[in-house]
Amino acid sequence: MRAFWRALRKNRLALVGGVVVVCLALLAILAPVLAPWDPNRPDVKRILEPPSRAHLLGTDQLGRDVLARMLYGSRVSLAVGFVSVGIAALIGIMLGTAAGYHGGTMDAAIMRLVDLMLVFPRFFLLLAVLAFLRPSIWTIMAVIGSTGWMGVARLVRAEFLALKEREFVVWSQAVGAGGFRIVWRHILPNAMAPVLVAMTLGIPAAILTESGLSFLGLGVQPPHATWGNILNEGKDAIEIGWWLSLYPGLAILVTVLSYNLLGEGIRDALDPRLRQSAGRIVTRGR
Repeated sequence: MRAFWRALRKNRLALVGGVVVVCLALLAILAPVLAPWDPNRPDVKRILEPPSRAHLLGTDQLGRDVLARMLYGSRVSLAVGFVSVGIAALIGIMLGTAAGYHGGTMDAAIMRLVDLMLVFPRFFLLLAVLAFLRPSIWTIMAVIGSTGWMGVARLVRAEFLALKEREFVVWSQAVGAGGFRIVWRHILPNAMAPVLVAMTLGIPAAILTESGLSFLGLGVQPPHATWGNILNEGKDAIEIGWWLSLYPGLAILVTVLSYNLLGEGIRDALDPRLRQSAGRIVTRGR
């Protein structure tokens, strides 16, 4: 952990991304305290007002405060990102573990399932599934998570194939350790580094997916605010209400960029080969 933290501290972009991620999480948690207005309270006297002292980010077509809706929308968008990635990671770890440890027929069957899932474009698969389901935040989380586990499964399988032949696993088998203990005590903890990176990079992808679905009207439904449906409402008034598209778009951009910078930094810090390469480059430079 000390080596990981030392490597991560040297990556300034990753630190900036981490600070922004923490700030976004705090804004989402403290939304009820920070929001100056009720996000669903209409005011017909203040329809499509530009940013002002009373409404720092302006109002929408119903006179609702955009800042309040952005703060509450961050809670939905981040919740969708975390929960859906958690679901995808759980499914991917279970299937990747079964494929990598048992091998043989089970490995072949699971990998063919992965290939089958990867054949279909994910966004169109989501659209097809949501066409038969009632859109809600829980449905969105479940659908995004259940269609995004293939990369994690492949990563876990590859790590298991490499680790199950290592000396500490062979020794555990020789002293009579059961398969369950070998998998969960010895192999899986050593295979979690790439999974952690994949989860960090999967959160912004899930947020983008949810925003795209909400923009198309198939995501979380109004009056619940998300960055995607704020964008959807803003496109109809983009000529006179530019702030309705600008601020949620910037929020999505900053969030996705921050998580990507943090994920890349974690990947570099966890990969000893990259750390060694960076150390050789620094030594040569000196």
